[in-house]
Amino acid sequence: MSPLQIKKGSTKHSAYNLRPTFSEHLETHTLAVIVDNEPGVLARVIGLFSGRGYNIDSLTVAEIDHKGHQSRITIVTTGTPQIIEQIKAQLGRIVPVHGVHDLTVEGASVERELALLRVAGQGDKRVEALRLADIFRAQVVDSTLDSFVFQITGTPEKIDAFADLMRPLGLEEIARTGVAALARGL
Repeated sequence: MSPLQIKKGSTKHSAYNLRPTFSEHLETHTLAVIVDNEPGVLARVIGLFSGRGYNIDSLTVAEIDHKGHQSRITIVTTGTPQIIEQIKAQLGRIVPVHGVHDLTVEGASVERELALLRVAGQGDKRVEALRLADIFRAQVVDSTLDSFVFQITGTPEKIDAFADLMRPLGLEEIARTGVAALARGL
C-alpha cells in the first residue's frame, strides 16, 4: 500500500477530509485581510482556501487606500478552531498581505450585507410582498406590473429571513454582495 492510500478504518485524515470529530465544533469567523492592490493577490488568497479544502461562505473585496494601493478582503469562513488558526497563519505568510484581523475574536464588530431580490406576483401576493418589505425596511428599487426588485441591507440572518418569507410569494432571483465588516469603536 502506498503512503497515499489509507486503510479502511484508519484514523488518518487527508487535507480534503477535514470533517470534525464529535469533540470538535465548527465556528464561523469573519476575517479582514489587508493586501496590496495588485493583479493576482486575490487569486493567491483564494488559492490558499481551495488548495487546502477550506470553504469561503462570503467574500468581498474593495480598494481602501488609493494612494497606498491597498485593498481589504473580507472573508467569512467556517471551521474548527484549529482550522481557523491555520487559515489565519497561512494568510499572514502570503507576501502581499499586510495584516489579518479576526473580527470574531478581536471584539465587537458590525457586519452588513446588501441583497437584491426579484419577486414576481400579482394580487394578494403582491400586497403581501410590499407589506413584508416594509416590516424588513427593504426598498423597492424597480417595479413592473408583474414583479418588484427589493433592496435590503442588514445581517446575513436578516436577509435569509426576508428571502425565506418571499419564496412562497414568488421569489425568482437573489443577488447578494457578501459581508462587509468593521470592528466597533475602540
